[in-house]
Amino acid sequence: MTNSTHQPLPDYHTHHELCRHATGKTVDYARAARAAGLTEIAATDHCPTDIGFGKEHRMTLDEFPQYRRDVEFARRDVPEITLLFGVEADYYPECETFLAPFLDHEEFDVVLGSIHFRDYFHADPRRRGVSDATDPEGAWRDYFYLTGKLADTRLYDIVTHIDLPKRFGSPHHPEAIRDFALPALDRIAEAGMAIEINTSGLTHDVAEMYPALHVLSWAAERGIGLTFGSDAHQPERVGHGFGEALALARLAGFTRARRYRKRTWTEYPLP
Repeated sequence: MTNSTHQPLPDYHTHHELCRHATGKTVDYARAARAAGLTEIAATDHCPTDIGFGKEHRMTLDEFPQYRRDVEFARRDVPEITLLFGVEADYYPECETFLAPFLDHEEFDVVLGSIHFRDYFHADPRRRGVSDATDPEGAWRDYFYLTGKLADTRLYDIVTHIDLPKRFGSPHHPEAIRDFALPALDRIAEAGMAIEINTSGLTHDVAEMYPALHVLSWAAERGIGLTFGSDAHQPERVGHGFGEALALARLAGFTRARRYRKRTWTEYPLP
């Protein structure tokens, strides 16, 4: 999204080949951002773990130095783009043992927090994912319970795709999720975190952004911060749908959004 009198919105959610389910190198995303008229993006590949959690979707600890080098190279190759060094880190029970010292050691600009699994190691596949066709209410309850636990750790800056279960068909109208979502949003607000408008849902079967307008409005009412992310897994998707995302943010009641540097945020007025 470009604007003749305002800086374009920064894209704080991008992935690259090291995460094993995206294409292109970090530098390709920086070049795509430049071509699209953006001035700032964040590299946020999936954070490694020490226990093999979600290993099919993330780099290994041994590969992490390559990720750091890829970001440094992209910064040199595309100096017109402010490229933040970040990760998307899953929350799962007891992740703090590894994640707290890891995040403290690395000089990240921004850390995204995500719930991709209810119980990754559960033998029942219905308990593994974030949706359950036989018990959608239970899936939403578990999902937002974990989201609240994520916020309580104070390890993350931004909660990603906060109503993700709707991607897999879980009913997500206000009455279906209100009682579960509001306590999680209260804890996000208490932690001083932001949530993102994630435009990748426009390309999924649900055909709408994460989160839906009612969830975004509940966040605005609580003074929760806001960022924008394409969740791009191909370079050409950097900044995708940001015009629509801006309109959704304003409709929900947001007038400002956040920028991050070294895990510290500042606000800017929405264009």
